[in-house]
Amino acid sequence: MKKIIFVAAIVVIAIAIGLSLEPNSKRTVIYHVTIADPKIYTNEIFTDIFAIQKGTYQFSFVPNGDSPETLSIALKGATFSFAEDFQLNGTLHDTGISTYYTWNYLGKKEIQVPEDQPLQIVINPHGNLLGSVSVDLIKT
Repeated sequence: MKKIIFVAAIVVIAIAIGLSLEPNSKRTVIYHVTIADPKIYTNEIFTDIFAIQKGTYQFSFVPNGDSPETLSIALKGATFSFAEDFQLNGTLHDTGISTYYTWNYLGKKEIQVPEDQPLQIVINPHGNLLGSVSVDLIKT
């Protein structure tokens, strides 16, 4: 009986993951970086510059239990400025047969860019240079 429940739980999780990965034609990743290598930092800070168009955007993260506990992100442009200290949050899931965590960053994730411009992104992992996390900025 436990095998049937376990298999059913796996099937439900697989379906949920599949639905969450369903393509959405209105959402476009306009910036992506995976921070996991100390070589990409200068003085323990990651910086980059990219072009962005006027519009509404949302941050998306792919963290894990080793990701930085606090991830500070700042965006700066000619007519736009944003800064947020995202906090890593683990949610414990208990299926009855096993327990596991899912991870997400808490903080203000939506931004409004008033006009087309280049932006500088600054990411500070607060000393955790080995904990990996992917950061996406998605046009909504």
